[in-house]
Amino acid sequence: MKFQFAIHLIMLALTAGLCPGGQAAELTPDEARVIAKEAYTYGYPLVDSYRIQYAYFVNQHDASFKAPWNHLKNIPNVYTPADTAIQTPNSDTPYSWAGLDLRAEPIVISVPEIEKNRYYSIQFIDAYTFNFAYAGSRTTGNDAGSILVAGPSWKGETPDGFKKVIQSETDFILAAFRTQLFNPADIDNVKRIQSQYKVQPLSQFLGNPAPPAAATVQWIQPLTTEEQKTSLEFFNIVNFVLGYCPVNPAEVELRQRFAKIGVEAGKTFDPTTLSPEMKAAIEQGRADAWKDFAADAKKLQEGQITSGDVFGTRKYMNGNYLGRWLATIGIYGNSKQEAIYPVYQVDSTGRKLEGVNRYTLTFEPGQYPPVKAFWSLTMYELPASLLVANPINRYLINSPMLPQLKKNADGGVTIYVQNESPGKELETNWLPAPKGPFAMYMRLYWPTQSALDGSWKAPKLEHLK
Repeated sequence: MKFQFAIHLIMLALTAGLCPGGQAAELTPDEARVIAKEAYTYGYPLVDSYRIQYAYFVNQHDASFKAPWNHLKNIPNVYTPADTAIQTPNSDTPYSWAGLDLRAEPIVISVPEIEKNRYYSIQFIDAYTFNFAYAGSRTTGNDAGSILVAGPSWKGETPDGFKKVIQSETDFILAAFRTQLFNPADIDNVKRIQSQYKVQPLSQFLGNPAPPAAATVQWIQPLTTEEQKTSLEFFNIVNFVLGYCPVNPAEVELRQRFAKIGVEAGKTFDPTTLSPEMKAAIEQGRADAWKDFAADAKKLQEGQITSGDVFGTRKYMNGNYLGRWLATIGIYGNSKQEAIYPVYQVDSTGRKLEGVNRYTLTFEPGQYPPVKAFWSLTMYELPASLLVANPINRYLINSPMLPQLKKNADGGVTIYVQNESPGKELETNWLPAPKGPFAMYMRLYWPTQSALDGSWKAPKLEHLK
């Protein structure tokens, strides 16, 4: 009887297309390798974002912790080299952070009236890292008002009086507030604005009883950035995150294909159950994915791919999962309508940037980056892609600093990029570099059409002999 029952279970598993080990019947190592490459490319942004949001909203012992879910944390200063949780951080705009759990009910975000010449934005980023919505100066204006943010399962009626109603396709999202700081003396004005931002459940906003709380989440330990490259626990985190991401109709077949190697929402991916051949195949698939990533990173470096190609909505990205992964170099970057990011990774001759060299970047008269808000140029050391500590505590040069910069005879401005001071008379225009490799990111907030269509070109970085 026991033998017959075991045979019966095996036949059921085979009928369902599964072997007792949980892998698809007849799945060859070569097929597993192809699927693993695809699943790794697809999953990397989810895993990297989970690492950050676990630090920000879950692990209260982490130095980067901001606040529990559905609470707002205002940061009344800009990023410095001490901030290491997020790659390529913006140091122009003090941030306010809110991780939103939308399972029980919608969340309401309220903003005060903000003076017309001050830029602010609220960027809504889902668990896939799609920028699925915006509020702020460009989209909803600087008047006071409230925004309703709902999750994928919400079917309630929308009350009147909201500036905007948005719905996420994932249960957990990130709301990143940016408030422009004009200069160091302006910080108290920014603090005043931040103190008036509010995040609250819809029931609290309406003065109604709260609905039943959502189930407590059993969070799993994230991987470090290095472990994301080397540990097959990566796929278990993909499964965990996908458990809060209802399947998008466009991805039904994709997710079914991933399930053949055990990558499936809410399931446990246990690499110890893999045969040596399957384990090797999945690791080879991961290596294949990194080869594609390196090729596209080179295109980004050469300007063949721009930031405008890799940040955006699901519709805009249109299945470009490699581009979505590439965007984790500057994770949580803006969609191009909100900001674009010309990148300096090589000089005008194509050589990689090193702080032992001296460089100049010159804006000719009338050729500053074309924006409706402001622009900046920020220094990052490599490979960490973090801000650079330096003796004058300057991490960027931006458009609000222009009145203090020394002008050329023709009215243009030259920025000196190097590790050592260019001399006291030029220090106003000095952007300090590390001693080793570095990159610079230009940021154009609310870019005009000439920036978006490419008719304005960022100046080249010249290597001084």
